[in-house]
Amino acid sequence: MDWLKATAVEQGRAIMAGLISPLEQLEAYLDAVERHPDAKRIFARLTIDRARAEAIAAHDRARAGLRRGLLDGVALSWKDLFDSAGIATESGSKLLEGRVPDRDARVLAESTVQGLVCIGKTHMTELAFSGLGLNPMTATPPNAYDPTLVPGGSSSGAAVSVALGLCAAAIGSDTGGSVRVPAAWNGLVGLKTSHGLVPLTGVVPLCPRFDTVGPLARTVEDCAALLGVLTGTPAPDLGDADLNGKRLLVLDGVPFDGAREGPVQAFEDAVNRLAAAGARITHAEIGCVAEALALAPSLFAPEAYGIWKDQIEDAPELMFPPVLERFRGGNAVLAADYVSAWASLARLRQVWAAAVAGYDAVILPTAPNLPPEAARLLSDADYFATENLLALRNTRIANLLDLPALSLPTGQPACGIMLMGVRGGDRALLCLGAAAEKALR
Repeated sequence: MDWLKATAVEQGRAIMAGLISPLEQLEAYLDAVERHPDAKRIFARLTIDRARAEAIAAHDRARAGLRRGLLDGVALSWKDLFDSAGIATESGSKLLEGRVPDRDARVLAESTVQGLVCIGKTHMTELAFSGLGLNPMTATPPNAYDPTLVPGGSSSGAAVSVALGLCAAAIGSDTGGSVRVPAAWNGLVGLKTSHGLVPLTGVVPLCPRFDTVGPLARTVEDCAALLGVLTGTPAPDLGDADLNGKRLLVLDGVPFDGAREGPVQAFEDAVNRLAAAGARITHAEIGCVAEALALAPSLFAPEAYGIWKDQIEDAPELMFPPVLERFRGGNAVLAADYVSAWASLARLRQVWAAAVAGYDAVILPTAPNLPPEAARLLSDADYFATENLLALRNTRIANLLDLPALSLPTGQPACGIMLMGVRGGDRALLCLGAAAEKALR
């Protein structure tokens, strides 16, 4: 078995059974990274000394029968916005070049306590404010299917590091789709958690009222195990995962506006397989979705620009112009309009909850477009803007309505299907996702 491409849970069980050693597994990953021609485009930096010390400790615990959990000794990559003590954390931005925190982000610290190994920090979109994964200021990771395409963002290197077998799983962040888009475009599972479920202490912010932390992995089981680690709670039990009789609502209308043929066909095929597995499929449009999306320009950019205005305007030449323009768009929004938009969004969240009551999940294509060519995005600013907005359109629905959301591979390259649950229902969503995953495979 190729243990480098085994799931995180499979690796944990193999360590428990004595089939592999955490230290040998880490060294195999480090060798794979060293040999990969695009490693420097994927990892912002490796944390070799830390990783080896953590792997040795995990190895010793395994031999002594003192493992701290199922994933003790398993190697993860971390998006470069999670603070790491004594190691640069720059959030993909030249504005933060040389920034070295003195302590770990809370989630990284908790992961370390649980015995996971931090192999390194991955490249990302500047300050996490793009869904394409293009970052000419630091590095653009290659798409795992085709290196000429962008990988999706902003957790771009996180997704690619897993998809190419350079770590067991990765931890990213999701403000408007930044876990789910790269997961879909690289054939992975990605979980956007309910806002506030996973602590943001020590995470470089973009929009704290929307920022969430979530895993990117090969399976739903891995995401469930990692959610347990990130929250310091037992992992969700997926043993009773079953689609039979589950009510799934296909969200018609907006998610399909301007959608490309490939993602739509992949989604429809996936829905047919879910139905064949016993799910009860209903179709409906819900008017509050378009209303919520219309509020996005008055919510995301003003908060992001409010946080980063001083650093940006001190050195705007250090930013990729399309990303700079997105931030500066927040400067034109009046404070009164920002407050009004939040009041409207609170009302729309209630309307949504009433409209979908009784359904186990709402389903839609993760991204309505396929990963664009990096070269064209670099040469055509208008194309960058339209493809970025389209890539994030569907995923942003869950962020605006404060829902947990899970992206699963459909079996068609770079095409994902997204399941949206109810706020706080992350565990139930993962259980449903495990059943859907079986049907889709």
